[in-house]
Amino acid sequence: MASDQTLFHHCLLTLYIIALPTWISLYFLQAPYGKHNRPGWGPTISPPLAWFLMESPTLWLTFFLFPSGQHFYNPKSFLLISPFLFHYFNRTVLYPLRLSRSTTQTRGFPVSVAFMAFGFNLLNGYLQARWVSHYKDDYENEELFWWRFLAGLLIFVVGMWVNVWADKVLVGLKKQGDGGYKIPRGGLFELVSCPNYFGEIMEWFGWAVMTWSWVGFGFFLYTCANLMPRARATRLWYLEKFKDDYPKDRKAVIPFIY
Repeated sequence: MASDQTLFHHCLLTLYIIALPTWISLYFLQAPYGKHNRPGWGPTISPPLAWFLMESPTLWLTFFLFPSGQHFYNPKSFLLISPFLFHYFNRTVLYPLRLSRSTTQTRGFPVSVAFMAFGFNLLNGYLQARWVSHYKDDYENEELFWWRFLAGLLIFVVGMWVNVWADKVLVGLKKQGDGGYKIPRGGLFELVSCPNYFGEIMEWFGWAVMTWSWVGFGFFLYTCANLMPRARATRLWYLEKFKDDYPKDRKAVIPFIY
């Protein structure tokens, strides 16, 4: 037990420590996939396979850890972990399927980037699953649990709807014409360049509220550090590629703010 607590605390500290370097590095150097794909990052694999492999630890590690948690027989722990699993089922299984059914992929996904994402998902999957199944200590406070869960779930569901909708729009655009990039339009795309990232940030803010923990907040913080610089770079990419055709009043990721 003591060794697991030590591992858990060290992993949680790591999650916070890597957030700032992630923000700084991605502000100046974008991960080379999607719109920012470029050579020089080693061998590549197909994007659908990359997404499946690198996101998968969040599913299989959760199922592996949950039975050993002291809250395994508490229905609230299963209820609480469900949104987390639902998101990653979409990201690990459904999203790669949508990618594979879109236009033929001409750009590979760097194995090096997929490996780093796999490592992060091992770290984060362990923290979230272990917290919910074992270390969370306020399940018995009925009123607080339900208020936090329901408020966070509402934010999470809205965020996931935005995230999935925006992903479908972007994947759908690749089916049009020659499969090249086009200006997304409609809905939140009229306000921000990356509503898919905005939706995901909303999801993990909702998760932080649901779990009411340093573990959940750390994941939300890291999500911001990862996605906000990338959204900024994506907005600049659109402006450079489409020039005057791209609406300059669109923010990067958070409507009216950033």
